[in-house]
Amino acid sequence: MHIYFLQHSDEDAPARLADWLTGMGHSYNVCELHKDEVPPRPSDFDALVVLGGPSPVSGGAQLGWSKRERQLIDRILKSNKPLLGLGLGAELIAEQLGAVVSPAAWPEIGWHTVTRHEDCALPLPETFDLFQWRERVFGLPEGCTPIGASAASPVQGFSWDYNRVIALQGHPEATPAWARAQYNAKTATEGPYTQFEADALDIGKRFDRLAPILDRLMLAWLDELID
Repeated sequence: MHIYFLQHSDEDAPARLADWLTGMGHSYNVCELHKDEVPPRPSDFDALVVLGGPSPVSGGAQLGWSKRERQLIDRILKSNKPLLGLGLGAELIAEQLGAVVSPAAWPEIGWHTVTRHEDCALPLPETFDLFQWRERVFGLPEGCTPIGASAASPVQGFSWDYNRVIALQGHPEATPAWARAQYNAKTATEGPYTQFEADALDIGKRFDRLAPILDRLMLAWLDELID
């Protein structure tokens, strides 16, 4: 199976996702949209992952690739190919499915606990911690199943079309190096849901506990293709 990643910044790399795919015997390519690379065609991959990035996407050179990216997401939504969005990627999928994406009252940065929704269609624990870097929120698109909520966000993500499409605000792909890159490249705005670098990176075991969360998520997402 071949996966394509859409990447929006140097720091928002596939991280643990790349290791998971390699370990499972799959191949992948990365399209670095922020370097003006042309998005792939649907025929170039079996499944698509839209990674995180600066929020919101705006201005200048970004505008052209942002439009092409949205067109590709729309085509994949209308196809039968799996689509996964994380962070900014989740926002873009939510928008294409008709949800309103708006600035959050407070950013959600660092480690936060997600409580699984009773209707969640994914095999996730009742509660689990995710690393977050989120400044916007979105509503639940019509026809989608909620994943869960955190103290700062009532909609942490959703699944659609029997888990073929998954959007998640948090980052199960995070590693210590990935998280450090976020703090180095972005400004952590102070607020009740902001955890600064020293505290976030001091909890190393939490990164290890993301591995089974990512494994459950990916297996559910790619279930039909893997079978």
